[in-house]
Amino acid sequence: MAGGRVVHATLKGPSVIKEIAIGVVLGLGAGGLWKTHHWNEQRKVRAFYDMLDRGQISLVAEE
Repeated sequence: MAGGRVVHATLKGPSVIKEIAIGVVLGLGAGGLWKTHHWNEQRKVRAFYDMLDRGQISLVAEE
């Protein structure tokens, strides 16, 4: 009854370079999304104040 040998995966420690690379990629991705969101909000605020300066909108409710 000779069975085949089962090959087990050998466990290795964490790869420091790989961990750093993954961290950098995830950080840059999240930072890019946050910066895009910030630019969109800034554009909305700028458009609001431009319309306010041109008199197209008012902060006082009309009666």
